[in-house]
Amino acid sequence: MTSRVVLISPATSPALRQARFDADGPIDARGAARARAAAGSLPRALRAVTSPGARCRGTAAELGLRAEDAPELAPLDVGRWRGRTLDEVGAGEPEAVARWLSDPTSAPHGGEAVRDVCARVGTWLDSVARLDGRTLAVVEPEVVRAAVLHALDLPVAAFWRIDVPPLTATELSGRAARWNLRLGSPLVGPDTALAD
Repeated sequence: MTSRVVLISPATSPALRQARFDADGPIDARGAARARAAAGSLPRALRAVTSPGARCRGTAAELGLRAEDAPELAPLDVGRWRGRTLDEVGAGEPEAVARWLSDPTSAPHGGEAVRDVCARVGTWLDSVARLDGRTLAVVEPEVVRAAVLHALDLPVAAFWRIDVPPLTATELSGRAARWNLRLGSPLVGPDTALAD
């Protein structure tokens, strides 16, 4: 039995363009158009899930997916930093930001530590590994990072060293709890479509 998980990062949004801690904002018109154009590039799947946020739900809808919310794939909870830009937080709390970016057990914002989101996503990935077939998951970049770290048994300290551009697919395939990784395929058309 082989399980495949395709992690699709969501389309752009105003919050993303502003480097704002906010996963609940809608995707922008350009992001919606790119997602619609990429809809035909997705492989067939037995299941589709999405992070419970407007950006991921909107991307899934524009991709033509009927995806169910997966609470365990929620974005990193940034507590009181929510709605603020990284520059604003960095100017007001430079030591807290430095600690958050360097210590995966730190949560100076009062929300969730990076280590905790990695554990939560890892538990979900372990459960999906027991399912045959393909799962499409439209998830925030931090969820993709956490899944990659778990799949490859990498240290949580590497979390911030993984870049996940908008509307890319990261594919994990595995059996017997051993995952293989296919990185960042852009979802832009048939010439870059994922293999069936």
